[in-house]
Amino acid sequence: MEHSLAPSLCINVKNEKVEKFIKILESEFSKNANTEIAIEQKAYMKNHFEFYGIKTQIRREIQKPFFIKEYLPPKKDLEKIIKTLWVKSEREYQYFSQELAHKYIKQLEKKDIKLFEFMVINKSWWDTTDFIAPKLIGEYFKVFPKQRDVYVRKWVISENIWLQRSSILFQLNYKDNIDTELLTFVINSLFGSKEFFINKAIGWILRNYSRTNPNWVIDFTNRNRLNKLSRKEALRLIE
Repeated sequence: MEHSLAPSLCINVKNEKVEKFIKILESEFSKNANTEIAIEQKAYMKNHFEFYGIKTQIRREIQKPFFIKEYLPPKKDLEKIIKTLWVKSEREYQYFSQELAHKYIKQLEKKDIKLFEFMVINKSWWDTTDFIAPKLIGEYFKVFPKQRDVYVRKWVISENIWLQRSSILFQLNYKDNIDTELLTFVINSLFGSKEFFINKAIGWILRNYSRTNPNWVIDFTNRNRLNKLSRKEALRLIE
């Protein structure tokens, strides 16, 4: 089904209630649903979530009017919007929500970490965690560095693999600013994990850091008995 953008979307949502904002979004997603694509998307995500069947490029076209600066809801409404959308069945709502949250990245407040934590531990899977951790949590800890150790240490011992994955990946885009002492602590704390998503994340961040500091990554992998998957991913660009 072809996607369409209703003129009614271009309203000043700053003067509209949250319910109106959500209702219009629901209408736009629903009218652009594609059952065949939805089946494929659901299978790709191991049948964990329902989908409207809207491909990413089309979904982002649909979202554009919602993300225009002049039409964005006030920051005070963000938590309510995200929590309302996050519990909906179709995965497109979680994608929309995390991308909406990123529009307010320059308006971060200390309390926002609770919202990001909510997003990680609900409707959890790699596709949302891998956006939230580096793009939301990673930016949050730059603004509120005193919160970093408190939450990272809590997540590492939480036994929730998605919080643990977040504790690894929030520094994914830090490059020269990676705190290697903290990264070492996190990885050492998760040594022995049999979780694919943990070992893959360890390898991923080390691989990314090897672009900036390959010698540190080589030394780290030589000094530590990494899981085979982690080691393979860590040294992929170097070898």
